[in-house]
Amino acid sequence: MNNPAEQIIATNKANLEAFEGAATKAYTGLEKLVELNLAASKAALGETFSFAQAVLSAKTPQEFMTVQTGFFQPLAEKSVAYFQHVQSIATEGSADITKQIEATMVDAQKAFGASVDQLVKNAPAGSEAAVAAFQNALSQSQKAVETAQATIKKASATAQANFAVATKQATDLAKKAAKAV
Repeated sequence: MNNPAEQIIATNKANLEAFEGAATKAYTGLEKLVELNLAASKAALGETFSFAQAVLSAKTPQEFMTVQTGFFQPLAEKSVAYFQHVQSIATEGSADITKQIEATMVDAQKAFGASVDQLVKNAPAGSEAAVAAFQNALSQSQKAVETAQATIKKASATAQANFAVATKQATDLAKKAAKAV
C-alpha cells in the first residue's frame, strides 16, 4: 500500500472502526448505569413501602424512633455502595475508551507519517523548501495533538478525583444524617 490516498483511506476506515468500538463501550457503560438505577429505584420503592407500613404500625413514640433509626442507618450504607458503583462504572468506561482512542491515535499518526514520507520521496525537484515547511508544520501539529492528549488525560484524572471526593462527601453526609436520626 504505497499509494498515500490508499493509506489515508485505510486510516480513516480504522478510525471509524475505533469510533464504533468507543461508542459501543460508552453505550455499555450507559446500560450498566441504567440497570443500576433501575435496581436501586426498585429497591428504594420496596423499602419505602415497608418503612411506611412499619411507621403506621408503630404504637408508641419509642417504636416510631426505632423504626426510623432502622430505616435511615442502612440507607447511608446503601448510598455509599451506590456512589461507589457509579464511580466504578464511570472509571471503567472512561479507561477503556481512553486506551482505545490512544491506540488509534498512535496507529493513525504512524500511517499519516508513512503517507507524508511517501509524498516527500515523490516531491518534485526544487520543492525542498516547501517540503521542509510542510514537515515542520506537521511536526508542530503532532506536538499540539500530543499536548492536547496530555491535557485531556490530566483533566480526566482530575474529574475522576473530584468525583471520588464528592462521593466521599455525600456518603459522609448520609452517614451523619443517619446517626442524627
